[in-house]
Amino acid sequence: MMLTPLRHTYKLNKLLTVHLLWLSMLLSPAMAVAQVQPRHTTKPDTVKIHEEGFVPPDTVLPGQKHPFTEAQRLEGHNGRYLKRAVLPSAILIGAGIYTIQDRGFISSFDTRDARNKVLPEFATSADDFIMLAPLVGLYGFNLISSQNRHQLSRQTLLLFSSGVLASAMVWPTKKFTDIDRPNGKPHAFPSGHTAYAFTIATFMDKEFRHKSPWVSVASYTVAGATGVLRVLNNAHWMADVLAGAGVGILSVNTVYWIHAKLTHGGGLNTAVIPVMLPDGSPGVGLVLQF
Repeated sequence: MMLTPLRHTYKLNKLLTVHLLWLSMLLSPAMAVAQVQPRHTTKPDTVKIHEEGFVPPDTVLPGQKHPFTEAQRLEGHNGRYLKRAVLPSAILIGAGIYTIQDRGFISSFDTRDARNKVLPEFATSADDFIMLAPLVGLYGFNLISSQNRHQLSRQTLLLFSSGVLASAMVWPTKKFTDIDRPNGKPHAFPSGHTAYAFTIATFMDKEFRHKSPWVSVASYTVAGATGVLRVLNNAHWMADVLAGAGVGILSVNTVYWIHAKLTHGGGLNTAVIPVMLPDGSPGVGLVLQF
């Protein structure tokens, strides 16, 4: 009668070990990307990073080829993050909330009425794909240029993380606000198209601002055009577009801020090591060192 509990315990331990093993394998690529070089303690004028010359230590983030601008070197600075990311995003999201439906000096209803008066028959599907246009430039620059801020694998990780964060803000808010679109369809606020368009534009600005300011100008122009087309297509209110732009900008800046916190100045080191569980069965452990 005592064998049954022991048998169940053995099966549970075995199942736990198997899950820990496959989880460690699943996380290994992400953890490999997160590895960083140890912090340099040598004086700035004695650290030779490249043959072209000398640069101060701790200015090249993991996965980054060169330090380019002061803004990039100070990515993890709290004050800069609040001023350059949180404040502009809060203004855009606040403007969106302020102009919902018939609220505000120029309300969403006002822009809807103007659209119906000037371009009542306007319709295009361009807004479904032009927001992705900057990504062509992203991978194009990686192919033809060596002046990219991060390696392609790190770029992909940062962009994906930014998209996930934007989605985490957009879709629950759509459900919570439950506002109908001008065309009668549900879940208007905020605009997902606009949020993703500004996510991509802000990402391009982060990665290629040093290469040419026109990359940033073109990317934000495409993002803005996406938002305008959503309104002209009667698919979104002005308030939805304003809030979506704020979400996109905030998402990317937050991801880069966290990335800088985890990797700058010693950074984040990870390791997966075999361990012995309390019952004597084998397992694996994840070690994080900040």
